[in-house]
Amino acid sequence: QVQLVESGGGLVQAGGSLRLSCAASGPTVSTYTYSMGWFRQAPGKEREFVAAISWSGGSTNYADSVKGRFAISRDNAKNTVYLQMNSLKPEDTAVYYCAAGFKVYVTRGADYWGQGTQVTVSS
Repeated sequence: QVQLVESGGGLVQAGGSLRLSCAASGPTVSTYTYSMGWFRQAPGKEREFVAAISWSGGSTNYADSVKGRFAISRDNAKNTVYLQMNSLKPEDTAVYYCAAGFKVYVTRGADYWGQGTQVTVSS
């Protein structure tokens, strides 16, 4: 019912920046409000929360490890959420997943997930 497609990943040197995008599509997207978030999974590690944003954009949440470096935003007219990543570190290397929460806030339970986009930060 909802498709999430991420883009913008790639290879960047430490200290550099990347901007991830996630476009949502499907009939449910234009009918209901939903929160969105970004999660990541590094090799050999569990998936972890990165950032989340409410439908209005008035509420945002960040993992301590990315506060002050990453910024989440959304454009509801385009059904798209963004993750601006600055001052990237090698430990930010992971597959980044976009998620949407319709029933509850996305940090408490995502209803849909994207396929992921690889971010690699070289030292």
